[in-house]
Amino acid sequence: MAIIGVEQNYYQNSVATTKSTKNVNSTEKFILEKASGKQELSGAEEMELFKKEFYEDLSKVTNHRTVSNSAVNISERAFQAMKDDPQYREKVLSLIQRDLGDSYGPRNCSVLISVGATLNEYRADSWPVGNDSEFGVRSQNSFYKRTSEKEDKQKESLEEYLEKQAQIKKQRQKMVNEEIAKMEREKFRLSQSWNNERQMAKALDAYRTNAMTEMIVGGGLPLV
Repeated sequence: MAIIGVEQNYYQNSVATTKSTKNVNSTEKFILEKASGKQELSGAEEMELFKKEFYEDLSKVTNHRTVSNSAVNISERAFQAMKDDPQYREKVLSLIQRDLGDSYGPRNCSVLISVGATLNEYRADSWPVGNDSEFGVRSQNSFYKRTSEKEDKQKESLEEYLEKQAQIKKQRQKMVNEEIAKMEREKFRLSQSWNNERQMAKALDAYRTNAMTEMIVGGGLPLV
């Protein structure tokens, strides 16, 4: 089976899972590098590691033989809730294992699971294979997807998916930096303009003072 997945609501490409040992090694390497450099992980980096670990757990879930295709949609609020509450994370993972491991006979089915910030927002839908066009539409942006197709034009590795996230973040930061630079340039321009006006005012005052002094000294005006 081909395994793919992308984060719900933000990205349009699916993601193919890599071997779990490779993912674990890359995760451990990332943590060790941070620890050796005595640097604290940022909130975004912590969430990235959390998603990788959860993705690895999902890849270990076994589908029932009647489940031909499966997908898991997870909202950003759900990820945050699971990260903040390990018990909620385990409950969600347990529900996913239950629903993907359940029998959907007599026909093979496609199963779509949606995860929200609370258990009340959790749901699992299924469609018979061959009549699951809604599954195809609703699973396009799934965080995790497993299909029975041998080839999938949209599949990409988890590393590629995370790299795209980093690129998008970098692009957004670049736009923010450009806007800040623009504001700083405008601030500098206004400051220079204000300084020029002050200098002109001082020069004019000095000119007037000198002119009055010369008139008084030259007898142009009576001394008081």
